Amino acid sequence: MIRDFMQDAILKFEQLLNENVNYIPTINNEILEVKNPGKWSKKEILGHLVDSAIHNLVRFTEINYAEKPYRHRPYNQMDLVNLNQYQKIDVQELTQLWFTINKQMVRLMKSVDEKALDYKIILTDESEIDLRFLMTDYVEHLEHHINQIRA
Repeated sequence: MIRDFMQDAILKFEQLLNENVNYIPTINNEILEVKNPGKWSKKEILGHLVDSAIHNLVRFTEINYAEKPYRHRPYNQMDLVNLNQYQKIDVQELTQLWFTINKQMVRLMKSVDEKALDYKIILTDESEIDLRFLMTDYVEHLEHHINQIRA
């Protein structure tokens, strides 16, 4: 039952990657780069997904050898999107970067030890989640932003 929940998340994750790796680069660049005040462009949303993947890949691996309970470290999403200048990157290159990092995360999720899924994670507000939640929540986060890009 528990493993089925993870299997569903992994299947959704793979589906999101496979449906969008070739689709996103077909979106007109003018549409991808439209900026509204205080909002990211679709290209910057994809860049945010790269940053999110990088940080979560580190979390998903570190938790296996770091001191327990694992302390979740936030990152400045706005600064990273600006510093990485995702708006200026070729969409094909950006999509490949996003896809490659996430493919590694899929491999990690498929091989994660059942006991590791229960590892506790302390958030900055001192609330607790576990690795299972972090992994499945990541997939939900990815889906949310993919829907924004496709809208």
